Amino acid sequence: MSKPLRAGGEVDSYCTKCRLVLNHRIIAMVGPLPKKVECSTCNSHHTYRPYAPGQKPEPGARGAAAGGLSRSKSTSEPRAARVSHVTRAAAAAMEREKTWERATTGKGLAEFKRYDVGATFREGELVRHTKFGDGVVIRILDARKVEVMFKDETRTLAQGLTA
Repeated sequence: MSKPLRAGGEVDSYCTKCRLVLNHRIIAMVGPLPKKVECSTCNSHHTYRPYAPGQKPEPGARGAAAGGLSRSKSTSEPRAARVSHVTRAAAAAMEREKTWERATTGKGLAEFKRYDVGATFREGELVRHTKFGDGVVIRILDARKVEVMFKDETRTLAQGLTA
């Protein structure tokens, strides 16, 4: 039987600086498990990690050596898939690009209006910008601003300005 873990005691933990499972001094505990540890080799402080990244605890093992207490109530239920903001942003970008392609594909050169800050635009009008390329006016913000969807992103452009 192993000794109970306590602050000031020692435990094996994965060191994020040494990148090895080494002997560590326990700095802080939360319940029966170490929370923060100090590496005895390099003296760095970090969160307690019972095993190296990519390694799994021994099957059926529990306690501090196996990574702590189980967080899930039931192991038979699958975890819900996480959808990160990056995934949502990528999906929105793909949708915007598809919408742009539907609006601009197959259109002739004569159907695009050359962008000029002095010109005024209508919603749905096709625009050819010297820097951003082909776009479609998706919204009139006010008499001086329009929102134009280009292939890479939607931009607010000026309109109706006189010199």
